[in-house]
Amino acid sequence: MARMYDLRQKEIINTKDGARYGFVSDLQFDEAEGKVTALIVPGPGRVLGVFGRDQEYRIPWENIVKIGEDIILVDCETETVLGENEGA
Repeated sequence: MARMYDLRQKEIINTKDGARYGFVSDLQFDEAEGKVTALIVPGPGRVLGVFGRDQEYRIPWENIVKIGEDIILVDCETETVLGENEGA
């Protein structure tokens, strides 16, 4: 079983287009079910990535294809998983 620390050490790569999303920064939980529902990854930076991030990738757990030793493979459309950063 993977721990949060272990997941943060793995890069997320989309199998559809080879896009590299980055590394897991947080998890989304369903408190009622006690399950992880999504991986959260910081989105592309604004102003050359220097001044924070307005968006984040929210990758549903069911879109994970494989959790490997160094990477997490996901199968999703970037447009559907990239959205506004709820913590901003």
